[in-house]
Amino acid sequence: MGDLELWNKAEAQLGEVLDDWKGKTGKGWKLNPGDGAFYGPKIDIHISDALKRNHQCATIQLDFQLPIRFDLEYVGAEEKDKSRPVIVHRAILGSVERMFAILIEQYAGKWPFWISPRQAIVVPVSLSFMDYAHEVRDILHNAGFYVDCETSDKSLQKKIRESQLAQYNYILVVGEKEVVDRTVNVRTRDNVVHGTKKIEEMLAEFKQLAADHK
Repeated sequence: MGDLELWNKAEAQLGEVLDDWKGKTGKGWKLNPGDGAFYGPKIDIHISDALKRNHQCATIQLDFQLPIRFDLEYVGAEEKDKSRPVIVHRAILGSVERMFAILIEQYAGKWPFWISPRQAIVVPVSLSFMDYAHEVRDILHNAGFYVDCETSDKSLQKKIRESQLAQYNYILVVGEKEVVDRTVNVRTRDNVVHGTKKIEEMLAEFKQLAADHK
């Protein structure tokens, strides 16, 4: 769509943006002739998965044509006359399904904490400590984290093992000592015991893990 002059202008502007990005990051880019959308040129971002296969996911497209076809106009804060806008089509993940397929292969189901749907599970030593387990779960959940509570009557070892296989990032065991001290006994899915922590310490650690990957 459109005339060659407008296409050349759009391509030149995207090239300037990419050259600026290259200067700041040291990472290169290359031209892929004939791969633009029908209404304008675009930036495609390619990533590789765990098997080193390349996939095109995110894309940013510069569109001078559709504003013309839809007769779009605007008046800027310091302008008297109407101007024609430029549409930027931006798909950060591209195909969401493709992106998640790549992430599943990359992490083999072991999601990092910030994106994990199973960030933690509270495991009571026995059913008599269930009330405290629910209290810990509620404190962490109300702070915005994905936290479950193991409510079965299985043995402690079996509950911990199944929680590890379910890929919970953190397994928080609670018993009599934890109830008295207002703490949790911390394990991770790789079967490493991290010792006892106050609920407030655990909450602070979760917040830091989430903040580090925003």
